[in-house]
Amino acid sequence: MTEKTASLTAQAYEKIKENILNLTYPPGMPLTEAMLARELGMSRSPVRSAIQMLQTEGLLISDYYKSITVREITDKDINELYQIRELIEGAAFNLIFSSGRNEEYSYRIEEKVVRMNAAAEDVYQWEIADTAMHMEIISIFENSRINKIYETNLNELIRIGQYSVRNGMQITQTNGNLKKMIKYMRQGNSEKSYAILKNDHFDTGRHSALKAECLNHCSRE
Repeated sequence: MTEKTASLTAQAYEKIKENILNLTYPPGMPLTEAMLARELGMSRSPVRSAIQMLQTEGLLISDYYKSITVREITDKDINELYQIRELIEGAAFNLIFSSGRNEEYSYRIEEKVVRMNAAAEDVYQWEIADTAMHMEIISIFENSRINKIYETNLNELIRIGQYSVRNGMQITQTNGNLKKMIKYMRQGNSEKSYAILKNDHFDTGRHSALKAECLNHCSRE
């Protein structure tokens, strides 16, 4: 692969991936090399290589006839990912408080929440900022394996998070509640601070995403 081809492949990969994550190419949408090459204004060769990379990551799938489809998001995906998030972040919150680092982490999380507020008008960018906030919470473990679990699932969490926002989760309200969570962290109130995270980011997020998945599935039938 020449340097120019490698550069075009990287460009194609980044743009296609962004369009998948921001739901321009929604779950279940069929794609073709010709369509993508036309949209990106490049030849099929770098597009084909980008598609292979995204198939390896699990964002694109192909069937027996080699047709390409954006990977669906199922109820099972949503429930499993939210279960992972709640288990890990629940334990992280316990460690933040039991280690006496709740005030320190309130400021670290606040920095991420400021970015979430700045991105409030763009659901996709808000979700990226939101995932950074969750990554800050689990950083308390200083465990590269746990970080890897989260990083592996970030693509799905970003897509699922946008489902949640579009079907019940309110950005303005969520940002406001996170400010309250930070206040409770500084006060040393672990129960109230974690209750906000659980209600907004686990319970409401999960239910809204499941509702969206159901609506999307029914609309395609």
